[in-house]
Amino acid sequence: MTFFSRCCLLFLSLAVPGVVFAQLHEVGDGSAGPVKAAYVTAELVAGAPAAMPGNKTDIALVLHLEPGWHVYWIDAGDSGEPPSVVWVLPKGITIGPMQFLTPKRLPLGPLMDYGYEGTAIFPFAVNFDKNPPAGNVSPAMKEDSETHIQAHVRWLVCREVCVPGKAFLGADLPRSATHQTQTSEGLIASAIKAEPAALPPGDAVQVSASRDHFALTIKSGQREDSAEFYPLDEDALRNAADQIVTPKATGALLRMERGDISDTLPTHLKGVLKLSGDRSYLIDVPVRPLPMAAGSSGASTGGIALAILLALAGGLVLNLMPCVFPVLFLKALSLANGANEDRSTRRIHGFFYTAGVLASFWVIVGVLVVLRAGGREVGWGFQLQSPSFVAVMASMLFFMALSLAGQFDLGLSLTSKGDALTRKSGYTGSFFTGVLATVVATPCTAPLMGAAIGFALSQSAVLTFAIFTALALGLASPYLLLTLNPGWAKWMPRPGRWMETLKQLTAVPLLLTVVWLVWVYGRLYSSGTGDGSDHIARLLAGLVVLAVAGWALARWPGRRVGMVAALGLVAASLAISLTPASADRLQWQPFSEASIQQAQAQGRPVFVDFTAAWCLSCQVNERSVLHDASVERELSSRHYVLLRADWTRYDPEITRQLASVSRSGVPTYVIYPSVPGGHVQVLPELLTRSAVLKALSTPGA
Repeated sequence: MTFFSRCCLLFLSLAVPGVVFAQLHEVGDGSAGPVKAAYVTAELVAGAPAAMPGNKTDIALVLHLEPGWHVYWIDAGDSGEPPSVVWVLPKGITIGPMQFLTPKRLPLGPLMDYGYEGTAIFPFAVNFDKNPPAGNVSPAMKEDSETHIQAHVRWLVCREVCVPGKAFLGADLPRSATHQTQTSEGLIASAIKAEPAALPPGDAVQVSASRDHFALTIKSGQREDSAEFYPLDEDALRNAADQIVTPKATGALLRMERGDISDTLPTHLKGVLKLSGDRSYLIDVPVRPLPMAAGSSGASTGGIALAILLALAGGLVLNLMPCVFPVLFLKALSLANGANEDRSTRRIHGFFYTAGVLASFWVIVGVLVVLRAGGREVGWGFQLQSPSFVAVMASMLFFMALSLAGQFDLGLSLTSKGDALTRKSGYTGSFFTGVLATVVATPCTAPLMGAAIGFALSQSAVLTFAIFTALALGLASPYLLLTLNPGWAKWMPRPGRWMETLKQLTAVPLLLTVVWLVWVYGRLYSSGTGDGSDHIARLLAGLVVLAVAGWALARWPGRRVGMVAALGLVAASLAISLTPASADRLQWQPFSEASIQQAQAQGRPVFVDFTAAWCLSCQVNERSVLHDASVERELSSRHYVLLRADWTRYDPEITRQLASVSRSGVPTYVIYPSVPGGHVQVLPELLTRSAVLKALSTPGA
């Protein structure tokens, strides 16, 4: 589920008091038969009799929903989660993955969900081993009886609010028809028949894409008055947008809005296509750029030429992007300062700079082609999907910005070359400036680049290299043309103090790029667990250490002590930025008074961590004590329910709970006993491992 989806789901859940997501009570005892939960009746239904070694059958999870409520498809849309099942099986039996029938579009305010109303059926394939392990054969495989299987089932059922539920269900798999009802067998058979199928022979679907739309051309041999597409890739579509159908004599044209508006096109579109008469098909179709797709089934000569021209123009415009322009500007300044160099020397500098750009582009596209050949879905800027790459790049640009802003001076030639090793050779410096220009260009997609790159990534490796070479030549061309035409240099302003001022101003776009990269770094971690704030804090701390490294270079300019101190601080900065933030290995739940009562009703003690993001002592206690392996083992072995009361923003319920233990601030740590009315322990604000372990092991806790 996306971050946006979780936010919406949380908002909808909090709209009605009493909806508690944490510490759900599991209904049912694992026996066969339906189980009633909030707004849902859940059951496992067995298919045709087959409980014998080597046989196959089916079973289904059936959720009977109250009117107006729905559960979710495998891709829930803008919010929600599909049901999940954890099986408890006798040895000799295996069950395949959950199968999903074609869903329906379920609008919910400004959002669009994909799911099911009424009765939702989720079939599974059941396999009985031909040679089950000796001594572990289920009773059904020995005599005329039934095999009992069980499952822990979770779901999310929604209307205006969302209510999670879970149940422990059971079913008996029959060996003979005497143990089977015709109704359940027919229910599963009809569900399996309704599952999306492969496209029939002769039918075809073609997908073209622009920056913000998909166009599906459907050729089914008949007029299609209706068509809907349900994506299997999260965020592929703007789910709530209308899907516009244009019927054709032998099919239809379906237009949909993309979820990620970008010049970089996906390589494939996967999902379920639903057509007239409730026919539905699974499709996985290559995506072609719209400008190249019209009137052509392949890459025409005109299409290739247009892609190369777009790439060349896009590379040229790329020089004006905020992360690239400072590098080009510094090279232009070096030309102005080197007016006394002869013409041939300048030209060689231009060729080496261009070679650096070309070589680095070829390395990037080579890695990209290899990854795609291995089945990876990657595109331009795929390096930015690596948090380590983003951290190193942010640090490098920040250090460059400090130098440009005037904190320290590595010398114009060193700055323009992009690498300290280049001081020994001016030509080598020009080569590595080209490499640097390519590296800092990776976060950018200039106008005109998108269609060219999208086309390139759908073609052969040779065409891909040709189009990316044109992109590299476009990036290198301004400086190369300046070196090949010395007469143009007379149009450049004469060197003077203005150059230093303008050089300092170029630090501003670099610093803005660093801000953006820090945001990207946080998003890379927030797409997994947590909100990414801990990782952002580490990266920012690393940047502060880099600033100290710049101070050392300014304090001892040109001296070995300054360089050694700076190198040590740069290494420390990268170590801080790249070290993963500590994470909770145990499951902490959001605090509520109801959660304490529910845990005590189950006979379990409760540990509550009253904390806040702005509380420095809280963070120190969590990392040094609560994340300690021995403390976590004790909490787990004694079956504590762990609640985190986040007081970052004012919360009246948390404030009342603090007052109930005679506290008015954080950090506060409270242990509630496993029975109501028992002794409540309040731990000291400054935690130690021994104090926490002693409190956790106190009898009656």
